[in-house]
Amino acid sequence: MSGNWTEQHIPDQRGRVAIVTGANTGLGFETARMLAARGAAVVLAVRDVDKGKQAAARITGDVTVQALDLTSLDSIRSAAADLRAAHPRIDLLINNAGVMYTPRQTTADGFELQFGTNHLGHFALTGLLLDRLLPVPGSRVVTVSSTGHRIRAAIHFDDLQWERSYSRIGAYGQAKLANLMFTYELQRRLAPHGTTIAVAAHPGVSNTELARHTPAALRLPITWLAPLLTQKPEMGALPTLRAATDPAVTGGQYYGPGNRWGTRGYPKPVTSSPDSHDQDVQRRLWTVSEELTGVTFPAVAPQQTNS
Repeated sequence: MSGNWTEQHIPDQRGRVAIVTGANTGLGFETARMLAARGAAVVLAVRDVDKGKQAAARITGDVTVQALDLTSLDSIRSAAADLRAAHPRIDLLINNAGVMYTPRQTTADGFELQFGTNHLGHFALTGLLLDRLLPVPGSRVVTVSSTGHRIRAAIHFDDLQWERSYSRIGAYGQAKLANLMFTYELQRRLAPHGTTIAVAAHPGVSNTELARHTPAALRLPITWLAPLLTQKPEMGALPTLRAATDPAVTGGQYYGPGNRWGTRGYPKPVTSSPDSHDQDVQRRLWTVSEELTGVTFPAVAPQQTNS
C-alpha cells in the first residue's frame, strides 16, 4: 500500500477476539486501546489485575481483564484454561509482554527471567491456546521482538539460563532472537493449515517503562539521543497493529518502524538478522522449549521446507 500506515488503517475489528499480553501499560495498552476502538473484544492479559482494571477503565469498548503471570507456568496454564472457557474462538493472540535488561533473576520455574518471560512464557501460552485460533479464518499470532535480537544475540544451548555467567544485554538479545525464531518456525508449522498465520513485529525505540533496567552506562547517551531516536508508545504499537490487522500481511513477515535505523517511523515490512533464519536452530529451540515448558503443539507438525 502507498502512504504511511496509521491507526486509521486498522480495519473494522467487530466480531473479533484479541488477547494482548502485558496490556496494562505502554505498547500493550496502546495496542489494546486501538483494537477496542475498532470494535474488537479485547482481553488485557496482565500480571497485576488491579492495574489491568485501571487500564481497562481508560479504554472505550469491550475490554476484559485476565490474570496472567508469564514467569509462572502454573499461572500460564490457569490463564489459558480461563481464556479457553470464555472464548471458543480467538482471532488474535498478541504476545507483547516482556522484560528488558533485568539483573539476573529466575522465574518461578527456574528459568532466566528474560528468556523465561519473553520467550518461554509466550511459547507456552501460544501452545495452550492455539486450537482456539486454528479454526478461525484470518487468525494470527503476533509476537513482539526487538532490534535487540541483533545485539550480542545467540541461542546459548550450552547455557540457556545464563548460570555460568550473566549479561543482561546478551540475555535480552537471546530472548528477542528466540521470539523471532519461534515466529518463523511456528509459521512453517501453520502453513499447511491455511488459516492461522504467525507474524513478528518490533516497536523501534519507544518511550516506555520497559527500559527502566537499562544499564547506567547506556542511560545517559540514550537520554541525550532520545529526541532523535525514540517515539511515543502509540507510534511504537503501530508495527504490532499492522502485523495483527493489515489484510496484506502474510505469515512469517516482520514489521517495524520505517526509518533507516529501525528506531522510529511508520510501520513497514523489515528484515531480521541472518541468524534468526537458521532453521536448524529454530527447530532445536522449539524442541527445547517444549521440553522446558511441558507444552506441545500437537496440531502442528514440523515442516522441512526452506525459508
